[in-house]
Amino acid sequence: MLDDDTIEFGEEDNIKINKLTHPYVTFFHLIFRIAALFIYLFGGWFSSSFIGSFVIIVLLLSCDFWAVKNITGRIMVGLRWWNYIDDEGKSHWVFESRKGDAQNRINPSEARIFWLGLVGVSFMWTFFFVIALLKFSFKWLLMVCIALSLNYANLYGYIKCKFGQNSDNSTLGSNITSYFLKIISNKLQKLFCIKIYIIFLYKFNN
Repeated sequence: MLDDDTIEFGEEDNIKINKLTHPYVTFFHLIFRIAALFIYLFGGWFSSSFIGSFVIIVLLLSCDFWAVKNITGRIMVGLRWWNYIDDEGKSHWVFESRKGDAQNRINPSEARIFWLGLVGVSFMWTFFFVIALLKFSFKWLLMVCIALSLNYANLYGYIKCKFGQNSDNSTLGSNITSYFLKIISNKLQKLFCIKIYIIFLYKFNN
């Protein structure tokens, strides 16, 4: 058996308050999500290939999801969410947070950057979802839905860690999926009705 040399959760290095103590981690917390947004907004300036832009954005989003879930959340805010399969084949979702003095070692500046990056980018993808839907741009709508699912999965997981870290529910995985599908379904229905209403008014007035 190989020795497990993984650093224990909550046992990372001491935190200094007056500056970013993990500048490289902070950089990688932001770079993938900003790069994905940049390619989404300005990729057409460099290439007319939708497939190329789609693949690059999905790769960036995947790297961002992995980095935020496994590295930046643990180091920058002392939170971690994960799941495991027990011997009976049931999926268990676990949400963890540093306790006591370990939580006080969190750098406030890094914590603000973490949450601003996580929440702000998620809201931006929500805005792009509405725009793509109103334009009936279904190919980009698929792209935005992928971005929404990955970003909101991390956002939900870390909010759960922050405010309900003691939860361990074997059905939470399906509940997360149902939750986001319900939100997307409701938004699609409302926006579709609004779009139909606008088209009706336009045709009626002309």
